[in-house]
Amino acid sequence: METGGLQDQLLFGGSFSAVLPPNRKDISEFQDIPDNQEVFIHTRTDQSIIVELLEYQGHLADQDAARYHFEDIASSNDASGSEKSEVLSVELLPSDRLSFPECSSAWFLSGRQLVAKFNEQARNTVNVYLGLFRLPQYTTDILVTFNHPTVIGPLSSSSGSASVQGSFPTAAGEALEATPAWNLNHFQILLQTFRLLNPTVFG
Repeated sequence: METGGLQDQLLFGGSFSAVLPPNRKDISEFQDIPDNQEVFIHTRTDQSIIVELLEYQGHLADQDAARYHFEDIASSNDASGSEKSEVLSVELLPSDRLSFPECSSAWFLSGRQLVAKFNEQARNTVNVYLGLFRLPQYTTDILVTFNHPTVIGPLSSSSGSASVQGSFPTAAGEALEATPAWNLNHFQILLQTFRLLNPTVFG
């Protein structure tokens, strides 16, 4: 698998590994995050990637579980409802394209949400991509989320940061080309290289 020369990154204390995109910061270096999460942000844009170990939703069929988690994220973002949240596609990920034989099935969801940052009134359009690994034997759903803002509201606190495509000003007022934003290929590589190293993480 072509990974662009990027190396595996250990996650959750070495219990998992995956190839993560470049130009990232680990949020745990700046603030406390829950033990069941790994959170990374792009160094120049408002993009983020979140890996979560969640309770297995056994009452849901596999093909419905990704939608459930997407709607749960929308609720957390105050983006519930068809006017603020939309699922564009849900598809099964072929097992022969993955590095995670322990999962019973894996799913990819593409959606869009209108999200207000820091409870602001201004809303940003965010493409939300989900990867879901289902592990009924460990009563766990592993959710990997890629948040990719595409339209920043002019009154949003994010409007002064680098756009996902553009440039950012230096202290001298010069415009330098921004560090390349993450793209869907980066996220697909992450999902394809995600692997379990230590099953005792599930207790």
